[in-house]
Amino acid sequence: MNIFKQFYKSTHSPKDIAMYRYQGIGKTILYVFFLSLISIIPSIVFLSTILSTGIETSKNVIENEIPSFSIENGILTAETDVPVIIDQEDFSIILDPTGNITEEKVGEEGNAFALLTDKFVLSAGGRIDTYPYTMLEGIYISEAEVSEFIDLLDGVKGIIIPVMSFFIFLFSSAANFIEVSVLALFGLFLKSLTGRNLKYRQLWRMAAYSETLPTVFFTIMAAINTTVPNSFFINWFVAIIVLYLAINEIPKPKSKTVNP
Repeated sequence: MNIFKQFYKSTHSPKDIAMYRYQGIGKTILYVFFLSLISIIPSIVFLSTILSTGIETSKNVIENEIPSFSIENGILTAETDVPVIIDQEDFSIILDPTGNITEEKVGEEGNAFALLTDKFVLSAGGRIDTYPYTMLEGIYISEAEVSEFIDLLDGVKGIIIPVMSFFIFLFSSAANFIEVSVLALFGLFLKSLTGRNLKYRQLWRMAAYSETLPTVFFTIMAAINTTVPNSFFINWFVAIIVLYLAINEIPKPKSKTVNP
């Protein structure tokens, strides 16, 4: 069975997930990479959109609409006593030297770039990335430097997008492998609870395919730019339930009869 058929069946069929416990580990590893690729598509699309359409907008806003600001010794200062939020169609730029705006608030803005008191925040495709100013220790930054940096981004965005996409894929894959391994540990408890005879390597294969349904759900939510409350717990709850149902599809070992 090819990977696309497995993907389709894993969204709704615990029985098929149970059957995949016998397949080669290489194919299962490939499937985890495949799920990682699926999950980051919205982030990559939104990243490309921000870099392609947001650069000129950002430059114009920084030069003409945002108050003068500077970043020095890891702290943002600006000529304003209140947060400044500038909405530009599907993209927002935020300047907040007051500390009132949090990362979560930036995420609620959808696609946004924020200069907060002590960090940069980029929100795109339901993903929030933060970069503390301490990474730039010893460097002074003002709106002029930011404008020059935006010009530089415009010139190299054709390189930036593939490179950033690769790193997003790399980190997403690492996180997924860890998640599958932990889910398989839960599987050890579930197989004891249900009285099934399974080894960890079989549970690992089943755990990988049990991640399909939550991955599809959260990818769709990211694509429509919708934040899901308690997403961490929902993800784990759904994956554990799917794995439990798959384990339940496996016949119980026959009990040995003792001849009198």
